[in-house]
Amino acid sequence: MDAQGRGRAEHIDPADQWVLNPSTGEYELRLTPSAPQSALPGPRRVAPRGAAGRPGRAAAPAPEDREETRGSREGTRSGREETRGGREGRESRPGRSASGEAPSPRRRRGAPEEPPAGRRGRRPVKARKSRAKKAVMWTGGTMAFVLVAVGAAGWFYLKHLEGNVTTEDVGNAADSGFSKDEAFNILLLGTDKRTGKGNEGYGDKGSAGHADTTLLLHVAKDRSNATVLSIPRDLIVDIPDCPTKDADGNETVIPGSQGVRFNTSLGQEGRNAGCTMRTVEEMTGIDVNHFMMADFNAVKTLTTAVGGVDVCLAKDVDDPDSHLKLSAGPHTLMGEDALAFVRTRHSFGNQGDLDRIKVQQQFLASLMRKMSSSDTLTSPSKLMKLAEAATKALTVDTGIGKVSTLKDVALELKKVPPKNISFTTVPVRDNPAETVKATVVVDESRAPDVFSAIANDVSFTAVKEKKAQEKAAVAARLKGTKSAPSEVRVRILNGGAPAGSASKTLEWLQNDEGVTKSENAGNADAALSRTTLEYAPEQAAQARRLAAIMGLSGAALKPGESVTNSQGLPTMTLTLGKDFKGAGVSLTPPAKAPDVEKSTADKVQCAG
Repeated sequence: MDAQGRGRAEHIDPADQWVLNPSTGEYELRLTPSAPQSALPGPRRVAPRGAAGRPGRAAAPAPEDREETRGSREGTRSGREETRGGREGRESRPGRSASGEAPSPRRRRGAPEEPPAGRRGRRPVKARKSRAKKAVMWTGGTMAFVLVAVGAAGWFYLKHLEGNVTTEDVGNAADSGFSKDEAFNILLLGTDKRTGKGNEGYGDKGSAGHADTTLLLHVAKDRSNATVLSIPRDLIVDIPDCPTKDADGNETVIPGSQGVRFNTSLGQEGRNAGCTMRTVEEMTGIDVNHFMMADFNAVKTLTTAVGGVDVCLAKDVDDPDSHLKLSAGPHTLMGEDALAFVRTRHSFGNQGDLDRIKVQQQFLASLMRKMSSSDTLTSPSKLMKLAEAATKALTVDTGIGKVSTLKDVALELKKVPPKNISFTTVPVRDNPAETVKATVVVDESRAPDVFSAIANDVSFTAVKEKKAQEKAAVAARLKGTKSAPSEVRVRILNGGAPAGSASKTLEWLQNDEGVTKSENAGNADAALSRTTLEYAPEQAAQARRLAAIMGLSGAALKPGESVTNSQGLPTMTLTLGKDFKGAGVSLTPPAKAPDVEKSTADKVQCAG
């Protein structure tokens, strides 16, 4: 590369090297050549030496130089191709004009005349073939180099981003990987840990980082909808025993607590995000796959990276505690102002945590709109800033700790239309044990329906059924004749249900339901989020009978193969998943989500 080319390369904006690929909808790193390149490599020009030996002085070529025999090599071209009759070799010999065009060749005595202009001759045709061959070689070599360079640069940039992300091993509380073909649930945690400059006015001084803001993000299997469930920090819950690893990798179990605030499931007594995941699973019955955690700085850096988040206020706000002072109407907030907006508790509604949750949901919806807007998605500089800010702000479980996996998660969420992203809150009521109402408890009359809808992938918004034929086929598995209970042969495995579920289900089926040809087969090889019943085609009538007894949906029935039981007879396999609530408790999902207070990501609302 010459000096001029190096000067241009040093001033290339890295953001300009990321180009939107319309076929994939993703940005790709494309490295441009540092200096303009010709489509075809020109012949090498060698300046002849003059009579006095000084370069640059033209000299008439010797007669023997003009006559080249068949099979001689080109001495002055950049390639090493052999020519026929010396005709191609003369194209690269000394004596070319400054423009690079070769002068008309001299005709030897007795040689036939060259064809007149406009007629085809052998010499130009062979020259074109030679040039075309060299062009292919040159282009192929250059493309290979560019592809290697782009791949290397992209790999190094992904590794750079990966180095920004902090991961935490929470054991089996999180899945080991991410599946793009299944529904998934991610716990989003905002802690009150005070790190970084300017955060002294927020949170509890010396806090280990409690679960100050908690949202459970559920993305449907068909990506037609998503639900964001907020969990109040002052909700009274039972925290289960929590296995954790210390800095040396030694595992300890932190004892659980009963009847305590939900926010103490993180940070308190050394509890990590895995403890919060376990708490949410025990409270809701929803299988939580992964977590993402951030502190106060994340709000400031992310909002700044996207150029601010648009909010709307129904009235003037002047909160001395959070230092938020805004007039009624629309505003674009970033940095400190954005953090103050989501942190204030005394400016909206009844000045409590439940009203602050609504404001935070509106803020998150606006952030989603801004991140998915064309202004952001078509700006490489904004995307790079956002990637840097997001990866530096996050702590995630090891199952999604790679940047490529985080990108997959983001792309799957991007498939959901904003109008079908619902925000709602765990239904609660005031704590009856308190005279001065400071905490809340789960509303057992409404909350179970909300939890069941999320666990069973039921949308809280009206969506078009993407796979109507498939849904009809699944429902058809329940239609048809049913065997007598005494003819149902099944073995039972525990695949994630509470300990002892298989034995209790066996006892219930044999003693209460007459399914006497059943047996306990122990634990499954892997945990399942949903209970399944696998059966062979000839066992369909038995499967329909067991589904009716247990309240299994058509989706729980898995046509497949039978296995051999302890008596050597073919049998079905019932695997109790994490959704199993107990023997006799129906596993049929709700037909639709309950009617609860909610908002959607596409709507702009004014906080007040």
